[in-house]
Amino acid sequence: MNPLFDPGYRPEDLEVQVSELLVATADESDELIDRSISDVLRLLRDRMKMDVVFVSQFAEGQRVIRYVDTDPGNPLLSVGDADPLEVSWCQRVVDGRLPEFIPDARRLPASAALLKDVPFSIGTHISTPIVLASGEVYGTLCTFSQAPQGYPDPNDLKVLRYTAKLAAGKIEGRRARERQGAGVPELSLVPLERKRSL
Repeated sequence: MNPLFDPGYRPEDLEVQVSELLVATADESDELIDRSISDVLRLLRDRMKMDVVFVSQFAEGQRVIRYVDTDPGNPLLSVGDADPLEVSWCQRVVDGRLPEFIPDARRLPASAALLKDVPFSIGTHISTPIVLASGEVYGTLCTFSQAPQGYPDPNDLKVLRYTAKLAAGKIEGRRARERQGAGVPELSLVPLERKRSL
């Protein structure tokens, strides 16, 4: 048996495509990382057949859209859009007031009551927190369709969770580069004597 061949490897699998796009840019410039995240969002939206997919950041009491992929003919959200965090669906998912997977927002009482406050319709809604290694919740990775999907796939939540973990790594890498650029030393767990010999 060939040790380099993985019989379970299927390049058409969504998880494989997501990881190839995000992992391939681990040490690249912010511009390439931004492009890879945008490519991943486009891939997710297309494969999940959703209308919008976005990355939000929780900052200063706001939910801010940092990356978004939406139908160009019907842009429901834009980069930079912000809402009070406490009233956002994203915060409600993080604190457990809404589930991560909502097949039909009109049929779940907790989300149906919120639809009147949204300037567009939400049918199927899937969202998961982006949690950094420190335990800090950066924000969320969300996707939704305006009409409920006929057969929403619960496995899409698994894919979003996986993608959120990879995105957290990208965010942490960017923050580390920003700290280095600002002259803030990186913490190292390598003993000083060993570092000198490296």
